[in-house]
Amino acid sequence: MRVTDTLRHKGGGVVTVPQETTVRELLALLAEHRIGAVVVSDDGAHLDGIVSERDVVRRLHSDGDGVLDAPVAQIMTADVHTCEPDTLLDDLMPVMTQRRIRHVPVLDEGRLVGIVSIGDVVKRRMAEVQAERDQLTDYINGGRAR
Repeated sequence: MRVTDTLRHKGGGVVTVPQETTVRELLALLAEHRIGAVVVSDDGAHLDGIVSERDVVRRLHSDGDGVLDAPVAQIMTADVHTCEPDTLLDDLMPVMTQRRIRHVPVLDEGRLVGIVSIGDVVKRRMAEVQAERDQLTDYINGGRAR
């Protein structure tokens, strides 16, 4: 299974914010969309960075609540690990685990086309395991209905 299959299933919409968006505005957006991270992009197509709830919490701890009025550019991760639509999920899973990242923007020829979360990857993997289980059960039962 490839990233493009996951995007086709979940949709390619990506919530983005420009770099000057305040952290306070970011938090409202995260809550509104019930998501854990957004891509920072001044034009909505090119990647400038990514910012997550985790980034906010760490900066609140180290810098205090003054960070809420700072622009997301001050707390975002600028060196973002990305993937392409044809990346295999089996190749992406260990990268996400080893690097401890939960969100990976998907770029196609440098343009933002989606984002994959660890939840998306786990959901697709669970569906594959269930399908394999069902096939094995059918095989064991000689093709009879369950």
